[in-house]
Amino acid sequence: MKLDFDCVVIGAGVAGMTSAIYLKRAGINVAIFERSFVGGQINKTYTIKNYPGFQEIDGPTLALSICNQLKELDIPIIYESVVDIINEDEYKIVKTTKKDYLTKAIVIATGKKERSLGLKGEKELIGHGISWCATCDGNFFKSKEVAVVGGGNTAMEDALYLSNICKKVYIVNRSTNFKADLILLNQAKTKKNIEFVTDSVVKTLIKKNNILHSIILDNGTKLSVSGLFIAIGSDPVVEFLKNLNLSLENNYILVNKNMETSIPGIYACGDVIKKELYQIITAASDGAIAANSVKNYLNR
Repeated sequence: MKLDFDCVVIGAGVAGMTSAIYLKRAGINVAIFERSFVGGQINKTYTIKNYPGFQEIDGPTLALSICNQLKELDIPIIYESVVDIINEDEYKIVKTTKKDYLTKAIVIATGKKERSLGLKGEKELIGHGISWCATCDGNFFKSKEVAVVGGGNTAMEDALYLSNICKKVYIVNRSTNFKADLILLNQAKTKKNIEFVTDSVVKTLIKKNNILHSIILDNGTKLSVSGLFIAIGSDPVVEFLKNLNLSLENNYILVNKNMETSIPGIYACGDVIKKELYQIITAASDGAIAANSVKNYLNR
């Protein structure tokens, strides 16, 4: 059998890119498979203030910086969606929408995908008023009224970013309790154009001329907003692993301290694994550990 790569990294977020950098520097023939864009979730982060070495940096800039390291090392990024993995013990077959690739080891770093509200007409309004990325789409709603759904850090960060460009920002949360860090919550409370709408759930989407016109809450309140930014959490991307007998917990991949999964030669890192802390710095650490484990596995 002719190998395409010694190791395939699936996912070009911080964990995946870090893993690929360490693998390449160890002399391992590695490629990254990515279904959308390099950087993953950090591209949607307006500002990062807890990453060592930077007092403040935005997500897209950090993602581009890491991507430039990939280019300098000649690490190929293959923009194809992985749909299946077949374990042949010593070899693994990575199936994409275009072709099959043969490799000895795999690092799964697919991260998470955002949850939807599950409302009627939601899919049709994506790109027409509904978004999961304030930094990507916020400028489309300049000087307009918008709403952010959620009570965690992402919701607060989105609201703070939007408050600088939008006329009014509603933060709609299902309870009076917020999961966001206190520093972000307090910052949001100081903004005059941010209004908190608590103990409320979005129930109905109203559109006009095929774009979002307003939303109706479960208490009957109607908010006339042009944009609705959803930040209610995310789930690990593991659909393509359905034919692989990996150990999972609530769809998160279970790994040991060396990022080893239940299948020899297959590793996982970043937001797709079950762990205590989901941060950029832990994603990078996971990626480095996974790469070191792959190196040891291939040497054996």
